[in-house]
Amino acid sequence: MNRIKEVIKEKGYTITSLSEKLGIARESLSRMLVSPSYPTLEKIASALDVPTWQLFASSQEVQETKNTITCPHCGKPIELEVK
Repeated sequence: MNRIKEVIKEKGYTITSLSEKLGIARESLSRMLVSPSYPTLEKIASALDVPTWQLFASSQEVQETKNTITCPHCGKPIELEVK
């Protein structure tokens, strides 16, 4: 699950205004938000001036996990650096 729509609102945009900034039709952006590709995520993050990871987790959520995630392969904690 992503939080792209939340970030759009947090940054003061609407789907329409973001689509205009990206130079695409509003309907196209709405469809892309359902299952975005990585290049689309990069473009949206860049337009919103946020790191790509923030489209999936808020800074607060990352802080609450004490800046670690668990490796799905070995189960060891991995420290994250939040900028």
